[in-house]
Amino acid sequence: MVRRLTGSFRTTIDTTYPALDTPPDLLEGFKQCHEDFKMRGMYDDGAHNAAWDKIGFEDRYLTHLTEAADAQEAVAELTNRLRDGERLVFVCFENTDQKRCHRTLLKEHITEQL
Repeated sequence: MVRRLTGSFRTTIDTTYPALDTPPDLLEGFKQCHEDFKMRGMYDDGAHNAAWDKIGFEDRYLTHLTEAADAQEAVAELTNRLRDGERLVFVCFENTDQKRCHRTLLKEHITEQL
């Protein structure tokens, strides 16, 4: 799953779930906060994680998954696919293991549903 099919992903990704993207207001707030931390001299990974904490990214994204009707439907569909024995792969653009990622939260949330 990716937000947009670009480059080589066009030939390897079969399904996208836009309802599971980071909500635009949360994403924009995160990006701005991330840039603010970088302007203060933090390295990229540190600024990323500091912004994540400062804006309460985890709680806000999990609220999106549990309260937005389209996100609830998408989670139910993925959960059913897993119950039917399908293997799913979530694709992430984060370039290091040090950065937090909403797909990790999504995976944990879906696992709890199983």
